[in-house]
Amino acid sequence: RCENLVEVYFQLQQQVMAASTELGPELLSRLLERFNEVLSSLVKSSFLVEKQPPQVLKTQTKFQASVRFLLGPRLLKAAPKPYMVRADMVTEKQARELELSNYSNTLSESTGEILHNTVALETNPTSGNCCANFKNVLLKKIKRCERKGSESVTEEKCAVLFSTNITLTPSNISIHLQVLSLPIVVIVHGNQDNNAKATVLWDNAFSDIDRVPFVVAERVPWDKMCDTLNLKFMAEVQTTKGLLKEHYFFLAQKIFNDHSASPEDFQSRHVSWAQFNKEILPGRGFTFWQWFDGVLDLTKRCLKSYWSDRLIMGFISKQYVCKLLSMQPDGTFLLRFSDSEIGGVTIAYVMRGKDGSSQVENIQPFSAKDLSIRSLGDRIRDLGQLRNLYPNLPKDQAFGSHYNKEQTGKD
Repeated sequence: RCENLVEVYFQLQQQVMAASTELGPELLSRLLERFNEVLSSLVKSSFLVEKQPPQVLKTQTKFQASVRFLLGPRLLKAAPKPYMVRADMVTEKQARELELSNYSNTLSESTGEILHNTVALETNPTSGNCCANFKNVLLKKIKRCERKGSESVTEEKCAVLFSTNITLTPSNISIHLQVLSLPIVVIVHGNQDNNAKATVLWDNAFSDIDRVPFVVAERVPWDKMCDTLNLKFMAEVQTTKGLLKEHYFFLAQKIFNDHSASPEDFQSRHVSWAQFNKEILPGRGFTFWQWFDGVLDLTKRCLKSYWSDRLIMGFISKQYVCKLLSMQPDGTFLLRFSDSEIGGVTIAYVMRGKDGSSQVENIQPFSAKDLSIRSLGDRIRDLGQLRNLYPNLPKDQAFGSHYNKEQTGKD
């Protein structure tokens, strides 16, 4: 614990002072100087962001954050008045310069205007924690940087810098404390949210802990991407049922636009940021991430219980659906996420002609709006041509618990 290290520091300092005559003025001066450096380093490292600002931050929207000074209760007890902590926006370039200077430099200019950005650093009498709580902070505007090549505003990363100056008694040492938040993407319109989330997800998942702000790899192993998509899916939908091997295979075919490779072939590949959220999928008007995020949103809002009960196959291609259903009895169906629309789920079912030939039909995808009007379970009950959920589970047995009681009478 930091408090214990500080106690050790003060004990050593007292012992050195007690032996000052034997040490001599020159050695004593060097030791005390070294002690001050150690104390300063320890104090600086105990200034932390406790509650991070939102990593996708919209201008003109209030947000909260807090910083904690671990050594505050021990070192600031004698302070005549609370120290003030300031929050400023910094660019990636400014964050890099601060990091390279080991946070010895101070910020020359904020890159955005933040309202209510100065808060007292106070010790809570109940918890004993020394914190500055920013409760009604508002980013009024942001000063954009010059971007490289085809880089968009939603790929531009910045951060909030929290800083304060404290004086330690009785040694009268003045220390400048500053700490950076996690990377933030600033947006001005809600329609930028999707792409901003992609930048944040890529950075959080694939950046190294000890890095120059905010450098991140342009290409990552496909298996790491699978882990990231799985964790994101479970966290957003709030389910314990994650993605399966067959889901990863379909997602690999989609992101690499390759339907000839085997699952093992994909394991050795790397996926690029461009493939993730810059290049439009063939024949579509959206990127891989935009499509995947649409699936996340739909599942979170309307399909959580169905997914958790493993009633939705979801990530499967139209071609593979035909292969699975073509040999099944009439009325066998499954549910998959739409390929052609963002945020749609469709029902594929097999229908046999009088000559015994099979035909696989795909019902027009249902959106979140459709499913808010009438649930998926009730829609499945409505459709008489649907009989068994693939491979052979009667639909009332599979979806019965998801049916709503029908209103009777005039309604």
